[in-house]
Amino acid sequence: MTMLMHTRGPFEGAPNSSERQDAAAADAAEARLAMIKRFGMYALTLLLAGSALAGIIALKAIAVFHNLNMTLH
Repeated sequence: MTMLMHTRGPFEGAPNSSERQDAAAADAAEARLAMIKRFGMYALTLLLAGSALAGIIALKAIAVFHNLNMTLH
């Protein structure tokens, strides 16, 4: 008999109410935004690391050319 009885209060919505769906959608959107921000930070970090590596290689190449008395034309 307890399965047929009304167990929620008078102001409590149904489990699948639009309020809960909106809250779930907001949580999903917030999680997606956090994931996009994290991906962006990883991409920027890789770009910065690649630029630093290219700079180091360029400086070493200049030092080698200078030591060999080669000129860059």
